[in-house]
Amino acid sequence: MSLTVLIAYAGALFIAAAIPGPGITAIVARALGSNFRETFFMGLGLVLGDMTYLTAVILGLAFVAQTFTEIFLVIKIAGALYLGYIAWKLWTAGLLPQDIAAKKSSSACMSFLSGLLVTLGNPKTMLFYVALVPTLIDLGSIGMREYLMLLAVTFIVLMIVLIPYMMLASRARTMLKQPRALQALNRVAASILAGTAAFIATRAA
Repeated sequence: MSLTVLIAYAGALFIAAAIPGPGITAIVARALGSNFRETFFMGLGLVLGDMTYLTAVILGLAFVAQTFTEIFLVIKIAGALYLGYIAWKLWTAGLLPQDIAAKKSSSACMSFLSGLLVTLGNPKTMLFYVALVPTLIDLGSIGMREYLMLLAVTFIVLMIVLIPYMMLASRARTMLKQPRALQALNRVAASILAGTAAFIATRAA
């Protein structure tokens, strides 16, 4: 695989990822309503979802998108329900600082899972890998070395897109110290997440 092909893939992926969608919206809302650690794990889940689609295409499983539409429907609904649950938790957070402060509990795994579900249930992501990647890359010439290179490029490009969103939203939260201000921020984040969940559920219908 030539450097030109890798650059073309990275450029196309960057443009597709930078266009705001359910993933970016969920990341921003999570950062506003939580801490950077949980948001980062959610970002890792989003990236793993992209890698899953890339792997499926390389293995010749693009037909899954057409053959197993019910599976994708279940994934979309599960992702929408979990985002709705997070939104509800944020909306009902108490007024005491210890209730509103970002928790360092073991919810990193759930944040990771929610990110994975959002990506796997996003039609835009699925279409990018199933329809566009084969036009950029000769899948027949992909070996283990090329596959690992593509995974590395995918990870780097997506994190370059996601981390600035995480940092800016997390910084906005830390600037608000008053309990009522934090509650208002939580409810803004909850509203954004609820809207994202509704969007995913609508697209799943």
